[in-house]
Formats: sequence, structure tokens, C-alpha cells
Amino acid sequence: MTKFILNKFFYGVLVLIGVIFVIFALFNILPVDPARLTLGQRADVESVEAINKELGLDKPKYVQFALYLNDLSPIAMHYNDAAAQEKYHYTKLFNVSSEKALVIKPPYLRRSYQTKEDVFDILKRALPQTIILAFAAMLIASVIGIFLGVIAAVKQHSWFDNLAMSLSVLGISVPSYFSAIVLGFIFGIVLNKYTGLEQTGGLTMIDDYGNEVLMFKNLILPAIALGSRPIGIIFQLTRSTMLDVLSQDYIRTAKAKGLSSVAVLFKHALRNALNPVVTAISGWFAGLLAGAFFVEVIFDIKGLGYTAVDALQKFDFPVAMGTVLFTASVFIIMNFLVDILYAVLDPRIRIGK
Repeated sequence: MTKFILNKFFYGVLVLIGVIFVIFALFNILPVDPARLTLGQRADVESVEAINKELGLDKPKYVQFALYLNDLSPIAMHYNDAAAQEKYHYTKLFNVSSEKALVIKPPYLRRSYQTKEDVFDILKRALPQTIILAFAAMLIASVIGIFLGVIAAVKQHSWFDNLAMSLSVLGISVPSYFSAIVLGFIFGIVLNKYTGLEQTGGLTMIDDYGNEVLMFKNLILPAIALGSRPIGIIFQLTRSTMLDVLSQDYIRTAKAKGLSSVAVLFKHALRNALNPVVTAISGWFAGLLAGAFFVEVIFDIKGLGYTAVDALQKFDFPVAMGTVLFTASVFIIMNFLVDILYAVLDPRIRIGK
């Protein structure tokens, strides 16, 4: 089991390095001058050169990439002085030379070109709204998907089963941002006076006492839009596993012993059918973080997606790179955890490795 975990961890690190390289390459081929973005278009040549030197943009691209990796790595080499300590917030391990030391630190995502704020602080402020939206969407998708999947399995080949299957295929096929546009227009604009829902407004507001409060009604439409695809997938997976479990011998034995249909269905069948469903739900959470990008823009939710799109519009590359890198890291971590979960549930997986 230890070897299996180490192998998966090593592959995850390699994938993460590849993602960092792709992100760095994509944002460094664009014809944009970060120094001009930082100082303004009327900045003098000396100031531009000073910013380029500070950001390392006067060095070759391969050196810039090495410096970027050094900034992101939790174990890195930095100057051993007060300025570097304040910038990176590191803990020194030992001195490498008279000027540099090997340190341990949180990943440094650099600073925004527009606000000069640490990208990590920007993401930390935006992350809670994205997590709330993703959890709400996953909760809605799980409850509705499992409930409909159980009913469809019990009523196989009925009109309800056929209708639910058709709707699930439609939900899987339609992108989240299109669902967000349709739901926002119909229920947030056209039927606003009946539903009381808004297309924009964000998840939080400041009350009369200056406290930030969560607006639950503004969470309904974006959570449904973001959860529309997972609902279809969870429904189909639940229906498939329930049909398989209901055909097993121990289910027929339980019925023969005189147990009620409700006890057989929920105590025996559903419990054994939920293992692959729970695994799928855990794997989908990372996907919802990424899928929230355009949903957040449509509903004016100041989360990671809104932050990334806003940064791209302003050519604020450190913020955009940090957001994409963070989302990719969540994908990798979630896939790693799901692999470990699979290995725990099915020993044959780790033995095969």
C-alpha cells in the first residue's frame, strides 16, 4: 500500500510540474509588457528596466521558469535577508552560502500587476465563495441524482424511468454556463417578481452592522446550474448500480424472509449501491471548482472563476496563472485521494500496481 501511494504521489508531482510548464509557456508567449502594466504606459525607461529586473524578466525564459518553480516549491533556495523573509515568509533550514539559504515556505504565487497584492491573499479571499457554490451544487446533485436513480431502478422501463433517462442525457450534454444563462434569464429576470431571485448580486452582502452575511437565495440558481451535469451522471450511476444490486441473491433472500420493500431497498440495496456513487461524487468536486468559472461570471459571484476572468481581461497574469494553477492542483489532489480511496475499497487495484 505504501508503494502504491508513493507511486501515485510521484505521478501527481510530475503532472503538476507539467501543468506549471504549460501555464508558464502560455502566459509568456503573449505580447504583453508586465512592466508597463505595473507602472502604466507613460513610465520612463529606467523605471521599466527596474521592474523587469525585479520581476526577473530581463533573464532568459528558461531562467525565468526556474525562478518560477523556485517560488512555487515549498522547499526552495532564497536570499537570507530580511527583505526575502518578509516576501516569502519562509523558515530557514540551513545556509547554502553566505547570501543564500535552503528554506521551507508556502508556495509564492507572486503579486498582482494591478493591485500589488499577493496573489495568495487574493485567492484566499475568493476561495470561500467558490467552495460554498461547489458544495451547494454537489449537495443538490447528490440528493436529486440518488433519489431519482433509486426510483428509476425500482420502476425500470416505466414512463418515469424513460423520462428521467432522457432528462439526464440532456443535463449531461448541456454545458454549465448555458444552463446558467437560461436559468438566470428565466427565473432571475423574466419571472423575478414571482421567484424573488436575482441573476446578479453575489453570495454575500454587508448588513446594517457592517457584517458580511451569506445570501442563500442568491445561491439557488447558480448551484442548480452548476449541478445540472453531475445530477445526470449521479442519476445514471445510481440507477445502474441499483439495478445490479437488486438482481443479487441476497436481495431475493431478504425478500423471501419477509422484510418490507422499504427495508430491502434502503437497508440492503442502497447501502451496497452507494460505494461507486460516493467515489464519483468525490471526484466530481474538483470538476465543479473548474466548472464554476463562467457560472460565477454570469451570476456575479466573486469566486475563483470571476477572479480569473477579471484578471485575464486586465492582463493581470500572476493572478490568472495563480488561479489556474490552484484549480489544477485541486484536480491533482482530488484524483490522488480518489485513487487511494479506490485502493482501500478494492485491494486488487493496489496489488495490480
